[in-house]
Amino acid sequence: MGYDLAQAQAATPTASPAALYATHCASCHGAQRTGGMGPALLAESLSRLPAAQATKVIAQGRPATQMPAFETLLAAADIEALAAYIRTPVVPAPRWTDADIRASRTFHTTPDRTGPVWKADPMNLFVVVEGGDHHVSLLDGDRFEVIARFASRFALHGGPKFTPDGRYVYFGSRDGWITKYDLWSLAVVAEVRAGLNMRNVAVSADGRWVMAANYLPHTLALFDSDLQLVRTYDARTLDGKASSRVSAVYDAAPRQSFVVALKDIAEIWEISYDPKAAPIHDGPAHEDKVGEATTTPSYQGVRRTPLSEPLDDFFFDQSYRHVLGATRPKSGQGDATAQVVNLDQRRKIADLPIAGMPHLGSGITFAWNGTTVMASPNLKDGSIDVVDMKTWKSVASIPTPGPGFFMRSHEKTPYAWTDSMMSPTAKDTLTLIDKATLKPVASLREPGKTLAHIEFTRDGRYALASVWEMDGALIVYNATTLKEVKRLPMSKPVGKYNVWNKITRSEGTSH
Repeated sequence: MGYDLAQAQAATPTASPAALYATHCASCHGAQRTGGMGPALLAESLSRLPAAQATKVIAQGRPATQMPAFETLLAAADIEALAAYIRTPVVPAPRWTDADIRASRTFHTTPDRTGPVWKADPMNLFVVVEGGDHHVSLLDGDRFEVIARFASRFALHGGPKFTPDGRYVYFGSRDGWITKYDLWSLAVVAEVRAGLNMRNVAVSADGRWVMAANYLPHTLALFDSDLQLVRTYDARTLDGKASSRVSAVYDAAPRQSFVVALKDIAEIWEISYDPKAAPIHDGPAHEDKVGEATTTPSYQGVRRTPLSEPLDDFFFDQSYRHVLGATRPKSGQGDATAQVVNLDQRRKIADLPIAGMPHLGSGITFAWNGTTVMASPNLKDGSIDVVDMKTWKSVASIPTPGPGFFMRSHEKTPYAWTDSMMSPTAKDTLTLIDKATLKPVASLREPGKTLAHIEFTRDGRYALASVWEMDGALIVYNATTLKEVKRLPMSKPVGKYNVWNKITRSEGTSH
């Protein structure tokens, strides 16, 4: 029996969607859709999965997984009903407590080593996330050969985070799992489920702490380096009356703190891991003068900065005193906005002159005309916005073929590379911008495909791009001649991350 969309739309399901789910799905995905043998099937986790794709997966299954094809077992209308059902919220919302987190943790001892089991430069290693079949490949950045490939959790989200020595990497998945992986021994060290729907993870500059940002439940979870839970934080206002999804957490290394953006509450949080940090004053603070306020301990405590509107994502300046954040509007409710927040003064100090929908989380900085500028792609407009980080004024708006998601550079290349992957007509094009003239100077294309997400080798000599397709590839370009050097087949390589560039916070590399 083949799957027929017209039949599904016209026919009536044989049972209620909840009953269909209980019969055919709950044993693998959990009675409350929170996951089990299979991934979580929560509306929060599936928000970016097109409805047609959900229907296709149920009908045809997933190759190389235990997800079967149901098109020979269920009527087309039942498949359509299930696809719609898993995209609706679970009511009441499932809970995930500290006890649940601790019970989910597994730990595996790995042997002591003086170096990796493979022969390559461990500082020029790439971790490549292959979203097509949920695997990770480890790539030698000198020979451009795959060292190892292993299965990952479903739908890794946000960039992997490395320990300061580059030996371990932490992965975070959409459905809340954190995996600590030993790159030297090629083995999983520990796993824990921090939440039911997670945005990203951050690792402290000293390698001692890991923090997870959750959409569901509305929490932050703090772990030690072996993923033992230290504590959770309810993402609530000080009076406890409102709660929020946590939209991002990043490490602010010079401040020895984590900085947190909240999706639904107009606050930025800073959580220090410096035992000598100054006390927190929960009250007004202007020009570092504290007014009427409640004093609380600073170590692992929450320091709140009030805002006029919540932030979706953000970027730091070089001093880490300032957060550059964007607010994406709710559907049909105005335009996106961007602002600069001083973390020391705990207030907004400027509005950023950026129209459209800036993707500040993928912004980069570089020297230009005696100052430092920030350049950011735009999810709505075909332009790169360039802002002076001393005056917070726009210095250029650089046209691109279409809206993009990622931008990258390196201190040893004269170019900034950006994609136009959000454009239906220009998703196959990379644009190179001269960092001195702020002008587009070249483009690279992969006709009919999505070409996106650049990362550089440690020395900046080569740029790696993703052909973002199920039958995709990594393309290695000479960053000077722009000629293709090598192509490695991969399954939708959604991101690649160079160990050295990440742990040294190389110019042009994201958080």
